[in-house]
Amino acid sequence: MAETTVPSQSPKWRIDKAWAALIVILALVAVLDWAQFWPTITFAVGALWHTAPFITFAVLAVAYMKASGAETLLAKAFEGRQAKMIVLAALLGGLSPFCSCEVIPFIAAMLALGAPLGAVMAFWLASPLMDPAMFLITSGTLGWDFAVAKTVSAVSIGLLGGFATMLMANSPVFANPLREAKQGCGGCCSSSKPFEGKPVWKFWSEAPRRDTFRKTALDNAHFLLKWLALAYVIEAVMLQYIPAEMVARVLGGEGLWPIILGALVGAPAYLNGYAAVPLVDALLAQGMTQGAAMSFVIAGGVSCIPAAIAVWALVKPRVFAAYIGYAMVGAVLAGMAWQAVA
Repeated sequence: MAETTVPSQSPKWRIDKAWAALIVILALVAVLDWAQFWPTITFAVGALWHTAPFITFAVLAVAYMKASGAETLLAKAFEGRQAKMIVLAALLGGLSPFCSCEVIPFIAAMLALGAPLGAVMAFWLASPLMDPAMFLITSGTLGWDFAVAKTVSAVSIGLLGGFATMLMANSPVFANPLREAKQGCGGCCSSSKPFEGKPVWKFWSEAPRRDTFRKTALDNAHFLLKWLALAYVIEAVMLQYIPAEMVARVLGGEGLWPIILGALVGAPAYLNGYAAVPLVDALLAQGMTQGAAMSFVIAGGVSCIPAAIAVWALVKPRVFAAYIGYAMVGAVLAGMAWQAVA
């Protein structure tokens, strides 16, 4: 019989920042411009309804991958020759549904066992940029071509950082890269222990895997709902109150500068990959160039708090600085490439 007695302690009230921000923004709109309150609500609800099929499929797909134990396939990326490891790590990082900080224990173990930093860097750079859920959300709002281009960019940046790290492995930057005391991920991702061994694709025959499927689906549905609701409300506010001429003047036009500026703005301004999609959609509608949009989502995705914590938790500051440097260079290159073909 399980114990039901818990230590007496004062309750800790935690306010979800996304829901709180959503309420504050709607309250400000209601107080300052009541005429725009219901249009803002209807815009956000309509956008969520339009995205609902993509959200549903993404939630179920990620829950299936988690419940089946597909994350164990990541170990294959760190076997064999280093060049092969880097390629596999970039591909798995850009295509797997597991965020960087969710696999901190796995990466820590691989580094402790001597896995090359180049392969780990490739995975770390690619993993926060794209996953099945983000691909569906991006394609539903910004188009399949943008989603595919971002996926290619994610894998390419992983390859860039992985091979550059391999070539400079003996330099002072990457010598002795690990922190002496590893830190946690700060609660940014689920800390549930991953399944071990081979994936079990017919997971429904095992109760723990069914529980994992249910919990993962509910957690991801809540996560996507709150961030997309906030993002769509912000999009409605941006479209209403930020002059399109100002966006077009700063992030529009020809040349390299809007792409560089998109990367510089994206790095500190990012919420997360899902919330960024509606914001980029609004900025594009107001004159942001395609290249600046791509550099914004790439630089912001790699430097957002969950992804950055995953790297900072395990490696020394100089390696973290290289990680951010790869992100900025890769974002600008991705923006230039997308601008040329879009």
